[in-house]
Amino acid sequence: MQDENKPAVAGMAELCLPPHLRKPRLRRDEAVEYLNLKHGIVRSVATLAKWAVMGIGPRFHKVNRTPLYPTTELDAWAEEALGDLRCSTSEG
Repeated sequence: MQDENKPAVAGMAELCLPPHLRKPRLRRDEAVEYLNLKHGIVRSVATLAKWAVMGIGPRFHKVNRTPLYPTTELDAWAEEALGDLRCSTSEG
């Protein structure tokens, strides 16, 4: 049975995202859900908030007091966080 949150075909992840996550910029709670669904990276809203203070998480825009994360930045950050594919645990 196919999981409804997983794409049936490679490259179809965008089509499988819920409509509220298909916007170009996401609020912090949506960014957390996006990272989980699209990249399998589980983080909390509090972690993204702390990283924003420390300057180590995904880049974002700030509109008044609201952080908005561009999905392109979330994707780039996720790719960097995941790193290169490995064949062995002994690879550096």
